[in-house]
Amino acid sequence: MTKADIVNKIASETGLEKNEVLKTVESMMSCVKDSLAAGDNVYLRGFGSFIVKERAAKTGRNISKNTTILIPAHNIPAFKPAKTFVEEVKTKNKVK
Repeated sequence: MTKADIVNKIASETGLEKNEVLKTVESMMSCVKDSLAAGDNVYLRGFGSFIVKERAAKTGRNISKNTTILIPAHNIPAFKPAKTFVEEVKTKNKVK
């Protein structure tokens, strides 16, 4: 599902104009990105959490030059789904 699909579905379910829904969706994504960039987690009850994970420094390899390099510690964004969300996906997508 793409962002356009999400906008179309929300517009059809709510009766709002697509351009209003698009602004709302983009604003929500912008708020999440800004919060994570500032180091703050975003919690959406019943859906999940957008969190900032810390990666420790580690040694990597440049295989083309056969040398080792130091990869510095850094933060990455991650998503942790809520338990109810995980259970809903599990029950609706059972392997047959």
